[in-house]
Amino acid sequence: MATVALIDYSWPDLSIERAIVGGAGHMLVTGPEKSGDPAALEAFVKQHDPETIMVTYTQITPQVIAQSPKLRHIARVGIGTDNVAIPAATERGVLVTNVPDYCIEEVSDHAIALMLAFTRRINEYDREVRAGRWGLLAAERLRRTNKLAVGVIGYGRIGRATARKLHGLGATVLAYDVMPVIDPGPATMVGLDELIANSDVVILHTPLDPSTHHMVDRSFVGKMRNGAILVNVSRGPLVDNDAVLEGLTSGKLSGVGLDVVEGEPNPPRALVEHPDTIVTPHVAYASDLAVGDLRTRASEEVVRVLAGEKPRNPVN
Repeated sequence: MATVALIDYSWPDLSIERAIVGGAGHMLVTGPEKSGDPAALEAFVKQHDPETIMVTYTQITPQVIAQSPKLRHIARVGIGTDNVAIPAATERGVLVTNVPDYCIEEVSDHAIALMLAFTRRINEYDREVRAGRWGLLAAERLRRTNKLAVGVIGYGRIGRATARKLHGLGATVLAYDVMPVIDPGPATMVGLDELIANSDVVILHTPLDPSTHHMVDRSFVGKMRNGAILVNVSRGPLVDNDAVLEGLTSGKLSGVGLDVVEGEPNPPRALVEHPDTIVTPHVAYASDLAVGDLRTRASEEVVRVLAGEKPRNPVN
């Protein structure tokens, strides 16, 4: 029997985790009680000395990793691994895994929904009707989808799904990725600057790492088309909030759709309350099917690794 520490989760029960991890004969412990307290997390890990840590959003720092001599696996219950100190884990010989493809359809749907909310001014019209005003607003702000050029930055699984759906809507799809792309499907691969300059809508699907932190800065916004729309469903710190606010104020940006924001869960009020932003609370990944799939596959990976089997989704 191994000890598996589930650090944090955002669902109402642990029936799936207990059925899979506990059903394999392992002990599942949850905590710490003081969520978000680094000292409490370190003490919790030291107390239980788990073989595996399962984590959703909490930062797993080198200090946390150092607290458990038995630790051999960190299972990220999600796609991105920017909250795990991978170099420290690798140095310790600790395997890091993730679930890279559980919410492809949901995130790509959400990205396009945010885009369409602006091109059809859904939120704006809804506010007007609720205020008792029934009539046409500025019709020139409405856009025809099959006349749009949409740039997708990050052309992995989710970026490709977004491109496929955009193509189905008739949009012209430009894409950029730091890695070579052999088969771009419906997209035309271009350089980053070319994508920024020639896109009516820019959608971010790229991971967060030191090279992409604040990639959307003042320079990036300045290169965008006048009246462009920005959508971020990847990681909040990809976007410099101040640069985006300046772009909205100047009119350079006509809309900004964010499912992730630097500073969440308490994003800047000036950004959230701006009339040309739509902000959702980091839910692009979610659906009635996706969360259950995520929990099941993360738990199965834990059992697989503890049994000495090869992981399906190693990160390091």
